[in-house]
Amino acid sequence: MRKDQILITGANGQIGSVLTQSLRERYGNARVLATDIRPPQHDTGPFELLDILDRQRWAALIDRYRVTQIYHLAAILSANGEQRPQKAWEVNMTGLLNALELARDRAIDKLFFPSSIAVFGPEVTKEQTPQEAVLNPTTVYGISKAAGENWCYYYHQRHGIDVRSLRYPGIVGYQGMPGGGTTDYAVDIYHRAVQGQPFRCFLSARTTLPMIYMPDAIRATIDLMEAPRNRIGLRSGYNLAGMSFNPAEITREIQRHIPGFTVEYQPDFRQAIADSWPRSIDDRAAREHWGWRAGYNLGRMTEDMIDHLRKKYQNEVVQQS
Repeated sequence: MRKDQILITGANGQIGSVLTQSLRERYGNARVLATDIRPPQHDTGPFELLDILDRQRWAALIDRYRVTQIYHLAAILSANGEQRPQKAWEVNMTGLLNALELARDRAIDKLFFPSSIAVFGPEVTKEQTPQEAVLNPTTVYGISKAAGENWCYYYHQRHGIDVRSLRYPGIVGYQGMPGGGTTDYAVDIYHRAVQGQPFRCFLSARTTLPMIYMPDAIRATIDLMEAPRNRIGLRSGYNLAGMSFNPAEITREIQRHIPGFTVEYQPDFRQAIADSWPRSIDDRAAREHWGWRAGYNLGRMTEDMIDHLRKKYQNEVVQQS
């Protein structure tokens, strides 16, 4: 039986760096090729520079490493995309089409495409937004993800590509710094708190958004990709839910561990983006089709985030002394 050989684009990103490590632990270092437009800070396994707009370079890597699965994570995120909309469209759409074409031409077994709650617009039901809600996004990032879901469905129907996708909510993790997304306040706030600094929040205190802790997001991704093909009933993007909270609620949780922590609210252009998104997600399809279950709530996540970040910053102090 052929062993899977995995290629990850955007491997230096918030999700990519953690997913790469998790897949290497699961499949072995040599069987997971990390790629990005810039070199990694820490070299832990096979890595190649790759601009996802360069299809020839991408094809050469697939051939050289005998790739059987692609996790296509590289993209320009929501807040950064609003600053450079044409570039975001080019990177997000041309990159995905390159991945789909290469999956067809090179007979790739499975392709993962990360979608997002950004596909939803202001007219959707905000509470328990359903799987089959109309997609009317208001950001270039959301537009590219909604179009990407349609392309994935098309390539599955027309060419039989085994493409699988999740609509990620905001992802919170201690492993990396914020990457330019509207939900990234929920990462930065922990770093500030652990460092004893006040936090300036670019969303209002009551802006409730769907979130998920990084370990749950990684587990969902791998579980989806390892599920039997006949369990995958959706080829656009599965709704994925972890928890929902607002800045005031996460602040209160942090203050249980760091009582002197303070937050100042100064909403900016990202407030309008957040206001267009759901407050909670109905992920029954993922639970029924391939057994998804979230493992973390806000309290458990906060304890784990603070514990890991305290160790991180203590280690940095020791290394500098």
